[in-house]
Amino acid sequence: MKGYISGGLCELVHLRELYLSGNNLKGALPSCFGNLTSLQVLDLSGNHLKGALPPCFGNLTSLEELDISSNQFTGNISLSPLMALISIQQLKLSYNDFRIPISLEPFFNHSKLKSFSCKNNDLYTETELYSLAPKFQLNSIRISGCKGTFPKFLYHQHDLQAVDLSHNNFTGVFPYWLLENNTQLLHLVLLNNSLTGPLPLPIHSHLNLMTLDISMNNFNGHIPAEVGAYLPGLTILNISGNALEGNIPPSIGDMKSLISLDLSHNHLSGEIPEHLAEGCFFLQFLVLSNNSLQGQIFSSNFKLTNLLNLQLDGNNFSGKIPDSLSNTSLYGLYLSDNQLSGKIPGWLGNMSRLRELVMPNNHLEGPIPPEFCQLENLQVLNLAGNSISDVPSCFGPSSLKQVHLSRNMLQGELQDSFRNSSSLVTLDLGYNHINGSIPNWIGRLFNLTYLILNNNNLQGRVSIQLCQLDRLRLIDLSHNNLSGNVPHCLMTALHDRDFAVPPPSYYDSSINQTASLLMGKEEIVEFRTKTISYFYHGKILTQMSGIDLSCNKLTGVIPPQIGNLAMIHTLNLSHNNLTGSIPSTFSNLKQIESLDLSYNNLSGIIPHQLVELSFLAVFSVAYNNLSGRTLGLVAQFATFTASSYKGNPLLCGLPLPSCVEIKSPTLLPTNSSDIGDENDFMDMNIFYISFTVTYAIVLLAIVTVLFINPYWRRTWFYAVETWMTSFYYFIVDHLPKCHYI
Repeated sequence: MKGYISGGLCELVHLRELYLSGNNLKGALPSCFGNLTSLQVLDLSGNHLKGALPPCFGNLTSLEELDISSNQFTGNISLSPLMALISIQQLKLSYNDFRIPISLEPFFNHSKLKSFSCKNNDLYTETELYSLAPKFQLNSIRISGCKGTFPKFLYHQHDLQAVDLSHNNFTGVFPYWLLENNTQLLHLVLLNNSLTGPLPLPIHSHLNLMTLDISMNNFNGHIPAEVGAYLPGLTILNISGNALEGNIPPSIGDMKSLISLDLSHNHLSGEIPEHLAEGCFFLQFLVLSNNSLQGQIFSSNFKLTNLLNLQLDGNNFSGKIPDSLSNTSLYGLYLSDNQLSGKIPGWLGNMSRLRELVMPNNHLEGPIPPEFCQLENLQVLNLAGNSISDVPSCFGPSSLKQVHLSRNMLQGELQDSFRNSSSLVTLDLGYNHINGSIPNWIGRLFNLTYLILNNNNLQGRVSIQLCQLDRLRLIDLSHNNLSGNVPHCLMTALHDRDFAVPPPSYYDSSINQTASLLMGKEEIVEFRTKTISYFYHGKILTQMSGIDLSCNKLTGVIPPQIGNLAMIHTLNLSHNNLTGSIPSTFSNLKQIESLDLSYNNLSGIIPHQLVELSFLAVFSVAYNNLSGRTLGLVAQFATFTASSYKGNPLLCGLPLPSCVEIKSPTLLPTNSSDIGDENDFMDMNIFYISFTVTYAIVLLAIVTVLFINPYWRRTWFYAVETWMTSFYYFIVDHLPKCHYI
């Protein structure tokens, strides 16, 4: 359903439930909605409705459940017809533009109200009346987008079961009173606030609490040693993104129902407690990333057989990958940035559910086991920064999307390992010892978006099979021995398109953490731009586009078709043997930030149209054979120094020496078509030719006149004889005299 809400609905006066969510409805609510006085449930969420609620909305006094979240409704709640909904029990106002006091004082008389949600509205703090207590006792409350301290009315709530106060700027200490006052509390989510201090334990054990998420705050100190005894019923515990230190308490192993444990991004040290690996039998998600944990990953007393996702990256774990993990059914294994050593165990190839294997920056060695050929569901393989020596030729499941094997010890030619990986989006094999040519099968990877083969020993021409890859956005073939021309069809493959960027997953609370963890980690791709290697990931990666063919043996001219890549951000063709001129079509590269054409044999002038490149941050045409004037200190070019132009003796103008100061007669345009643009120069070739022709014409004219007129001829010879006689006596008179003794 699309468009506006039909007035025909208003005739259904006996209607009790109306669900119109997610129908792309727009406009304001019709005033006749007040006729639906029998309505008990109304769901208008996920549309484009806007404006204030009509006054007649207050006629819906039988309404018990109202969900108008994710629209564009406006107005001050204190003056809205919602105040008249005396039967309301569930009220969802999130993701609108209502103006709502954080105290919820306008709803204090709604005695039947049980559930309230007002995330991402205009919540404001007002002076709260401590003598007043609301008549309602909430079961569920979700508030975000405000600041200050916890709302005072929460002190009067005793029936709460779900509290989500995430994404606020609440200050103070951990609200232990919420646990003390609400013994039936099941879910407490306080992520992304500004809470500080140590973590206190409740006075009494809280047996019912299932979810505790206090991530992304400023808690410090140690995790309480008896946390497992006081909160034994937890199924989700998330304390990530704080400043906690010390060891992981072994008592966490007493949380027998724990499904998800996230202690990442803290300052924890020590080893993984053996009691945790034995007691948390139902644990499916274990996230300990980015701490200072050390030692062996797990001991032999490992009983976490239900693990689906294990994230231990960014620690100091050492030793081998433990064989105990072979008894699990992992979807994702993340062990990057540790000190792990040894060979990759073959039993990983028997994990049929494995989707993401991420273990870069360790000390792993040897070949990828042939058992990996059985991984039919593998989507991400990241073993970069190790000492991997070989990839089995049988490997390359069709489900594979990301391959990161850069900075390893791969040798020989590119095997056929990935020729059948039709879903491959990223192929990163940079910084290895791969030789031979770029294989033709690479043209079959129609989804390939990021191709990184830099710093190898590849030879031959840039394969025209790359022209079939119409999704390419980043291509890095730099620091190889590639030769031949730059294929102009490659520019068609790299032509910018509007790729659909998937929207980020909505992380509403830790209750939905399972789906979030199963999505894995963001992809990271290294690409050199602005003379620095950057690591691009997330949304920035999806918007990045660039070509790096530098440090090869490419010849021929720069294809003018490159100018069609209007959205490219970086172009590096430096350190080759390219000839010809700089294409004027480069002026179409409106988004380019880095342009490096240095160390080639380019000639001609720098096209003045390049001054239109307003985002250019790095520019170099150094060490070519360019001539004429620079573009001066205009627009972005005012930021470039003489180093951007050095090594071109025929170039002059700011920031180089002025063209007037240069005396060399060779400092002239080499192309007659440049004369109109370079009025301060004279072509020396034309000057020499003109001088010779003029001299010959004058000499011929004199000979012709002397031949025709005898009088002038005798006069000329007489004059010549007189000059010769005078010259003779001048020389004799001035010669030095010899004196003999």
